[in-house]
Amino acid sequence: MSGDQFAGRVALVTGGSGGIGAELCVGLSGSGATVAVHYDTNREAAERVVARIADAGGRAVALGADLGDPEAPDALVDSVQAELGEVDVLAANAGLNRPGTYEQVDAAAFDETLAVNLRAPYLLARRVLPGMRARGFGRILFTSSVAAFTGGIVGPDYASSKAGLHGLTHFLASRSAPDGVTVNAIAPALIEETGMFPRDPGDLVSRVPVGRLGKPGEVADLALAILRNGYVTNQVISINGGMHPG
Repeated sequence: MSGDQFAGRVALVTGGSGGIGAELCVGLSGSGATVAVHYDTNREAAERVVARIADAGGRAVALGADLGDPEAPDALVDSVQAELGEVDVLAANAGLNRPGTYEQVDAAAFDETLAVNLRAPYLLARRVLPGMRARGFGRILFTSSVAAFTGGIVGPDYASSKAGLHGLTHFLASRSAPDGVTVNAIAPALIEETGMFPRDPGDLVSRVPVGRLGKPGEVADLALAILRNGYVTNQVISINGGMHPG
């Protein structure tokens, strides 16, 4: 696969300041894209990702936004357009997780999780899709979770938000494919350095058939393969060490 497949393209990666998002930013840059590295509060971490990209000869900018704000997705895309140009690749990777039982997750907590994990990806996609379709090229990838299939270990709000991304993927993909836009989701489980564990991750290794936690770079590698392939759309693709066949 050509190392400059995304040359001249602009990519926006939400949650790009660490873990999976950071590795995906670096990988997209390595494929020629100019990258907008979104962060919520940790600007220093996002700037470190930008520096990694710059050191390798790429171009990137760090852009902050609180995606729980319903106005933030449009404002973030405005910032990307002003700094870099129209968005050709959207990796909606940012996510909120707060461990809780159904007794603990009340209406406010449920709504806050869905605002970040489901509403924001939708609003971002809604904003960039018209331009992608008009230009005849676009890639959208939502970061889901194995929790969407199994319920997971975080909470009912988290699992519900990730399952909602699957419905969103199918709705958008079927309507965008004729215009050269692919829409997919990737569903990781038990990945190191993501901050998604409600307890000591060492206790969870026994659940993974391959006998270890996944690495952010492994998820990013699969995400890049999906984004590069114009014949893959309307799919939810799992990466979970054999935990679940979905």
